[in-house]
Amino acid sequence: MEALDLARWQFGVTTVYHFLFVPLTIGLGVFVAGLQTAWHRTGKEHYLTLTKFFGKLFLINFAMGVVTGIVQEFQFGMNWSEYSTFVGDVFGAPLAMEALLAFFLESTFLGLWIFGWDRLPKRVHLACLWIAVIGSNLSAYFILAANAWMKHPVGYQVVDGKAQMTDLWAVLTNSTALAQVPHVVGASFVVAGVFVLAVSGYRILKDRGTKGLLPRKADFTTPHERKFPDMWRTSLRGALVMTAIAGVVVAGSGDLSGQLLREQQPMKLAAAEGLRQDTAGAPFSPVPGVEIPYLLSLLAAHDPNAVVQGVDDIQQRFEAQFGPGDYMPNLPVVFWSFRVMVMLGSAAIGLSVLGLWLTRGRGRRARNVPTWFAKACVLALPLPVLAMIAGWLLSEIGRQPWTVAGELLTAASVSPGVTLTEIAISLAVFTALYGLLALAEAGLILRHVKAGPEVPATRSDEDSDETVLIPRQLQAESRPTLMY
Repeated sequence: MEALDLARWQFGVTTVYHFLFVPLTIGLGVFVAGLQTAWHRTGKEHYLTLTKFFGKLFLINFAMGVVTGIVQEFQFGMNWSEYSTFVGDVFGAPLAMEALLAFFLESTFLGLWIFGWDRLPKRVHLACLWIAVIGSNLSAYFILAANAWMKHPVGYQVVDGKAQMTDLWAVLTNSTALAQVPHVVGASFVVAGVFVLAVSGYRILKDRGTKGLLPRKADFTTPHERKFPDMWRTSLRGALVMTAIAGVVVAGSGDLSGQLLREQQPMKLAAAEGLRQDTAGAPFSPVPGVEIPYLLSLLAAHDPNAVVQGVDDIQQRFEAQFGPGDYMPNLPVVFWSFRVMVMLGSAAIGLSVLGLWLTRGRGRRARNVPTWFAKACVLALPLPVLAMIAGWLLSEIGRQPWTVAGELLTAASVSPGVTLTEIAISLAVFTALYGLLALAEAGLILRHVKAGPEVPATRSDEDSDETVLIPRQLQAESRPTLMY
């Protein structure tokens, strides 16, 4: 094993781990902002309860995403200095815009939202959250634009062995980025939507005392849940709508991405299908040994008779263009990651469509949500996450052996002075640390979900008669401690 192999493993591990938190942050922030907007417009108390309940889950996840993202960026200097030298002039602008315009915007106004309860006017407080989540989505745009440039470099020229940007607008409006951004952001909303479905389904089952899944006995619901028996149906319905709409965006942008792959990354498209030779009217294989005639050409070009290039023929053309070498990615990984992405993502979106039909009608209450469907929502939690991981494996491994398509090979991107031992040590440390952090986050989220929402309680004091929030655990123990 060479240093290059471990460097790729380390970047893959940290990227996948970091991306466990990013999509949930993007989608859940918008969902919480929507709940607070509903409370602001209607004044209904259960919207406020849901805002604070899911808002805490959002903040736990946001904190983890920031920490893991910072560590990920260190690798550009540690393991990939040659790559950083080549792309630095191009990546400098979008990444600086992400940090200065988006992340600072996000973190500043999120801080105002956290500490602004009962201190800022309601409209200003709500605006702080919306600005923060807009900043989160802007961060995604700038980062994805930089990533898209690696797959389809535009607006640059190579001078003295380094890429120099000549057109910032071309980089930010790269056709690959314009297809990739809605696809990834839409998938992030699917992840967040299914997360809310799982939490809502769990609370519905817990309140019923359903046996056979995680809840083991009836939970004495909080006063809010007794007062608003449809509260969890409200969050469940909102998540169903968000997931279904996001699913349409994912499907549409995925179709556009497929057409761009045929033009810009033909090797990735051929590897995703396992197509060996250039083929007119290329078939699509859902599983090995089963072919649907003309479907690949129809998906890739909207023309059943279009020619789709095969990996063997592309290999020959690349050897003629770039010189001898192996220009094929890991074919089994690309082939199966594409199918896992499509199947699991479709299952999650299909669950949302089914749920909208089952919970249709204003007269249907939380008790009318079928128990089996609530269980399905809990069990569906990992589906969109695994689909997104598979999508990133398809996207990044399918680009190999290029770091920057047609310009810089991965083998030429690694830091020349880094040894196998140094990377192995840092990989072991990162993996152990990330494992502990994952356990910590999972524990915090599970504890918060099991405890349920905080409930309002008015307590008379000599100096104050303000309403405070008392966690459910403290209600049962009759302690004087209060959480403001």
